Amino acid sequence: MMIRTSLMIFALAILIACDDSPSAPSPTPSATVSIVSGASLLTTTAFSPNPLTTTVGSTIRWTNNDNLAHTSTATGGAWNSGTIQPGGQFNFTFQSAGTFAYQCTIHPGMVATVIVQ
Repeated sequence: MMIRTSLMIFALAILIACDDSPSAPSPTPSATVSIVSGASLLTTTAFSPNPLTTTVGSTIRWTNNDNLAHTSTATGGAWNSGTIQPGGQFNFTFQSAGTFAYQCTIHPGMVATVIVQ
């Protein structure tokens, strides 16, 4: 009986280890915001487009096209990308309507707005 139980536990462990079911995919972005080259020297044109208008449920992707690290951080705390390295990306899905101001916390002069309808 003990050997049978051990074999069953071993077989279950192998099945779990071999599970190749796909993980939840990242949402496909509805729109992309570019953090433009030279963004740290810019203000309202550092994020493009600005403003960005979208709909509830949309996923926005910020792509850092600059050679410096930046963030996308909502003024009201709705999201915080953390550091986005050059060439890096950050996605956020908007679950409610509103006007969301945001900035780069590394370069606070970089500001923009997302309008969610």
